[in-house]
Amino acid sequence: MSISPFLRSPFTDVTGGLVSQQMLGRCQKQEGRFMDCLEAYGLDRGKVKCASLFEDFHECQTSTKQFKRFMAMRYERDRQISEGKLKGDAKYESPKVDSY
Repeated sequence: MSISPFLRSPFTDVTGGLVSQQMLGRCQKQEGRFMDCLEAYGLDRGKVKCASLFEDFHECQTSTKQFKRFMAMRYERDRQISEGKLKGDAKYESPKVDSY
């Protein structure tokens, strides 16, 4: 995990905000909590103490758990179609709104 640039200059200070989520990013709250935690504990201890906040921030950026849930639902639906449990219009029915 790299937090600060290898070579620091006024250019890196000006453009540092471009790679963060603070400019209308959808993960700005998670990134803010993670950075506040790192600021409180420092980089070395923060890597251990703030690991759960980093996982939340990383999940917000990548949506891997959401994609895995989607794929599991798709595989289950395909399995039920192949076994003949879902027939006709039932196999094209969308999941309920809050099911994922």
